[in-house]
Amino acid sequence: MSTITTTDGTPIYYKDWGSGPPMVFSHGWPLTADAWDDQLMFMASNGYRVIAHDRRGHGRSGQPWNGNDMDTYADDLGQLLEALDLHGAILVGHSTGGGEVVRYLGRHGSSRVAKAVLVSAVPPLMLKTATNPAGQPIEVFDAIRYGVATDRSQYYQDLSAPFYGANRPGATVSQGVRDAFWLMSMTVGLKAAYDCVREFSETDFTDDLRRVDVPTLIVQGDDDQIVPIDAAGRRSAEIIPDATLKVYPGAPHGLTATHKDTLNADLLEFAGTPVPVAPRRGQ
Repeated sequence: MSTITTTDGTPIYYKDWGSGPPMVFSHGWPLTADAWDDQLMFMASNGYRVIAHDRRGHGRSGQPWNGNDMDTYADDLGQLLEALDLHGAILVGHSTGGGEVVRYLGRHGSSRVAKAVLVSAVPPLMLKTATNPAGQPIEVFDAIRYGVATDRSQYYQDLSAPFYGANRPGATVSQGVRDAFWLMSMTVGLKAAYDCVREFSETDFTDDLRRVDVPTLIVQGDDDQIVPIDAAGRRSAEIIPDATLKVYPGAPHGLTATHKDTLNADLLEFAGTPVPVAPRRGQ
């Protein structure tokens, strides 16, 4: 497997497909890089080099006890970009991965980045506060922690329904999609899964969003039952200086699977026609 080792000794797994301008994908909680496979296959087939990593504690990456926090996630992403010597990259983040992308840009700047895409992303803040009334109360996230700590296998099976909108009348989400969600989720270390709940729910990304200085596409469904669009996509679009918001009518949180054809087309349009580059060694 392809891995890098971070400065604290944690191995980070990544997949690296195709040749061309780089696109780097950060996955949501509690998933792995495999959640992006539909987009990776499509973009690599259209002239892009696509890279997706398993966040620390997730999937095939190491499971350290410490470091399950947003700053470290962003630093791990930065070390991946540096190790692969990527320039002009398009960063794409789904859900928690969107927070990871935004925190990376806030902490490390855009010297290696050309554009960004936030899909059903958690910024600016999921938690309901006096200044963020559209967020969700802390009890929602306490219930997630309880579910993960008590019976994570059943919790993930149940979570897959609202995640993909399978609980809506007329939903056509396959059992296979839901099973894949459960399978990926069960590869996440318990400590990492538990810790990450605080990171995606209580991290305030407002200042990071203000620092984003690259064109940014924001995609979210207006039936997102996990990350409310009014507190997330619509607010982020107001804060990022050069942002374009695309709202998918009726789309759920997991639109990377349920609306993959639409998302793939939007990604390709936003990324643009790739400039041909010499194939990498081994291609």
